[in-house]
Amino acid sequence: MTAAGSGRLDPRLALIFDMDGVVIDSNPVHREVWAAYNRSFGLETTEAMLERMYGKRNDEIVRDFFGEHLSDREVARRGAAKERLYRETIAGRVEQMLVPGLKAFLREHDGARMAVATNAEPENVALVLDQGGLRPYFQVIVDGHQVRKPKPDPEIYRLASQKLGVAEANCIVFEDSKSGVQAARDAGMRIVGVLTTEDNLPYVNICANNFLSENLGEWLAGQQPVS
Repeated sequence: MTAAGSGRLDPRLALIFDMDGVVIDSNPVHREVWAAYNRSFGLETTEAMLERMYGKRNDEIVRDFFGEHLSDREVARRGAAKERLYRETIAGRVEQMLVPGLKAFLREHDGARMAVATNAEPENVALVLDQGGLRPYFQVIVDGHQVRKPKPDPEIYRLASQKLGVAEANCIVFEDSKSGVQAARDAGMRIVGVLTTEDNLPYVNICANNFLSENLGEWLAGQQPVS
């Protein structure tokens, strides 16, 4: 199968992609790695804990799992250790883990204004974009260390919009988590809900299982900029 045909995206619009669950189907690996890392502290990871993880920045997850009493330095240390384990786990597998149809979709829209805006660690972003051969498609990359407040705060999407030079109302965001949808919604952006993580995402303009979804291209082609 090939990526859903989109027609011509209006050049006044921009596409902004979350990373985990949108660019790469990595959440199953994050679940496994968090469980293994937590076990090294004698902490058993529940399904409820893993559900709370989606769309959050590492410092929030560490404090949620281990408690608010940790110092900022210890939070950073534990988060960094977990992410090193994650990168070791996916190294050499990134290409196979990309969300179906993504690369063909990016090739089809090559030249459009596109950004990655993710709560993820910068080292994770670099690994995915470089091993996946994706970096040339994106003019702007914003990670969780470049904003004061992570999603669901809209700051990261507003910053991506500014860097792209496109009005917020003319940005189309691809998101897989409720917190990410909230961030994009509060930024006044249009939203494609990618159903890799959740079975249903409310408050989005359209849902797609992945980038092969036939209705996605037709919807994108019909989007018009606002002045």
